[in-house]
Amino acid sequence: MLRSLRLPLLASLLAFSALTSCNKDDADGLMVIAHDDSVYMRNMHETMAMMEAMPKTQDPDNDYSSMMILHHQTAIKNSQEELKSGKNAEMKAMAQSIIDKQQAEIAQFNAFLSGHPAHAPAVPEFNALQMMNMMQMMKAVDLRPLTGDPDFDFAQLMIDHHQSAIENSDALLKYGRENTTKALAQQIITDQKMEIKMLQDWLLANKKY
Repeated sequence: MLRSLRLPLLASLLAFSALTSCNKDDADGLMVIAHDDSVYMRNMHETMAMMEAMPKTQDPDNDYSSMMILHHQTAIKNSQEELKSGKNAEMKAMAQSIIDKQQAEIAQFNAFLSGHPAHAPAVPEFNALQMMNMMQMMKAVDLRPLTGDPDFDFAQLMIDHHQSAIENSDALLKYGRENTTKALAQQIITDQKMEIKMLQDWLLANKKY
């Protein structure tokens, strides 16, 4: 008889524990916003459309330079938004650093393009790899749960944005023919790998779940 009373009591306690645990998870869980509500995401989708429409020369060094100018401009726009809307001093400092570095690199890419007409032989493999990398970036950012917190969302999306820059720079090192663009690509890889680590560390220290 005593054992038969214990079993219903244990079941009730377990059910109550599960209920209170769920309520706690709901209260402390991750709050998300629609992607269209994020200015960061709107900027990235706008740039992706521009990249898809951009004429290709089939010269890897020229096409890499033109693509990276657009890519950097998006990082700068999102960093400027972080400076405007963000609250965290560390993320705002990161945003300003990205603006400074990438504005300087845009100037270098423009200087290269002004003195380097596209030339044969064509390398269509580079363009195919470049666009695949960009599509993978958009898939990655579309899977991000955006929170509406500008600092947190900036850090999340900049990781994916930087990763695509690294992958496109790796492609340039494989297919490129000019020392100027190869040196720029290597610098971008080095800088942005370091920044990804900093962004990941910040997200781990400030995660919302």
